[in-house]
Amino acid sequence: MTSNSRTPRVLPSAPGRLALLLGALLPALLPALLPDALSAQAPVPAAASQQADLILRNGRVLDGAGNPWVRADVAVRGDRIVAVGRLDGWSAAEELDVAGLYVAPGFIDVHTHAAEGLTEPDRSHAFPHLAQGITTVFLNPDGGGAVDLEAQRADLLADGLGVNAALLVPHGSVRSEVMGMADRAPTAAELDRMRGLVRAGMEAGAFGLSSGPFYAPGSFADTDELVELAKVAAEFGGVYTSHIRDESDYTIGLVAAVDEVITVARESGARSIVTHIKALGPRVWGYSTAVVRRIERAREEGLEVFADQYAYTASATGLSAALVPRWAQEGGTARMRERFQDPEDRARIIEEMWENLDRRGGADRIQFRSYGPDRSIEGRTLEDVARERGMDPVETSLDLLAAGLPGIVSFNMDDRDLAEFMRQPWTMASSDGEFAVWEQGVPHPRANGAFARRIRVYVVEEGVLTLEDAVRGMTSLPASVHHMHDRGLIRAGSIADIAVFDLERVRDLATFTEPHQYAEGMVHVLVNGALSLRDGEFTDVRSGRVLRMERP
Repeated sequence: MTSNSRTPRVLPSAPGRLALLLGALLPALLPALLPDALSAQAPVPAAASQQADLILRNGRVLDGAGNPWVRADVAVRGDRIVAVGRLDGWSAAEELDVAGLYVAPGFIDVHTHAAEGLTEPDRSHAFPHLAQGITTVFLNPDGGGAVDLEAQRADLLADGLGVNAALLVPHGSVRSEVMGMADRAPTAAELDRMRGLVRAGMEAGAFGLSSGPFYAPGSFADTDELVELAKVAAEFGGVYTSHIRDESDYTIGLVAAVDEVITVARESGARSIVTHIKALGPRVWGYSTAVVRRIERAREEGLEVFADQYAYTASATGLSAALVPRWAQEGGTARMRERFQDPEDRARIIEEMWENLDRRGGADRIQFRSYGPDRSIEGRTLEDVARERGMDPVETSLDLLAAGLPGIVSFNMDDRDLAEFMRQPWTMASSDGEFAVWEQGVPHPRANGAFARRIRVYVVEEGVLTLEDAVRGMTSLPASVHHMHDRGLIRAGSIADIAVFDLERVRDLATFTEPHQYAEGMVHVLVNGALSLRDGEFTDVRSGRVLRMERP
């Protein structure tokens, strides 16, 4: 006997139905929910074109956002990354096997003094930068540099450019253009002229305003002047970056100088940067904790405050900037030297120079890096030169300054402060480099070594940073802070600025006594999609550009 009855169909409960629905949809949703880097091992779906100009195969891809590396291929077409993942179906005119190597976004150096070097035909290839994986440099820091940025752009491009250049409007140069070396507040008309020059620079594509209120003539500006000019940069989405008024206790003190940057951020609306952040001299060692707290509180308030830093406990500046009081520099170098000859002024200058020398930790902590009138002192300490001349260090300094303007390296920072600043998530990498490989004398090694040193010493040897965090501070963080929307990340659509390196070999070779040495460990470097370093050898391709900031 047959039956028409069927086994009853049991419907799942509401939670069960939800689980079934998610199970059906999750495979389709997952790629959109996960970051690119975390899904990079999945095969990339078929595209209209699977042909690239270059594919980097089997690398350990660090996306720049701070994520752990993943094994993936990176395809480049023209100047862009077009695919990241397992690119089994892709082919390219050239493929490089980078198994065992790290593939990262090209590094961004947010503070360099490379502008002069990059405008010279035999330096514009930018080998010191490329040897460290640096593909973009920021120029005109500390308030110094060109005022006419369109002319500077043309000069930089005249002989080709090995790296990308991003320009800042320099406050000190703007002030000097309008007011010379006057130690006073600007008139309303003068302030309007300065606003106009800043606006012209921003319209020319500048990424913001740099200042150096530690140096004359920037030191003659008050906070209100800096706020008013930073407001112009902020209209364009630009940053305000400052060599702060005091990194020690010269005038207002380190903490108050950081507070000034925070004030500019608050009152101008500009993202603000304490550039080459440090606690300079034994009197302020340990102040990093207070500075970090100040910046953290500002960020909790909603202010966009950041820092950048080079990975050395020695700084570099001019002997006059380090020792001569600012009042004595009003009117320029010639007027300063006249004051050296006035008995009353000289006595006051000598007294304040002894105090400034103590702030720096003494004459044995100052090493000469350049001095045209007498190259024999380069690489030697002020203490050594003074002893040889049978004079005290301050009188020796006055004699040297009367004949020239010595550059110095100053050994004046503490490792613990350096590490405290470095590990902050809002600290970017920089070099403050002076294109040392061509400079005569014995310059600071940071131009040739800062980024390699950050990886070798502070990631591999001391563990202050993880590799992922170190790369983030050199790539996506500076790109984000400066509104570079298509750089700083390894992802489809980004500009193909790429650094491929051997972690075991990355190291800085430049030292304080032998600074003219390139870093090593970079295997391939791409600038705008072109191989500028291949198999550890420079190609002399000059594919860099002078970038323009994208307005928000």
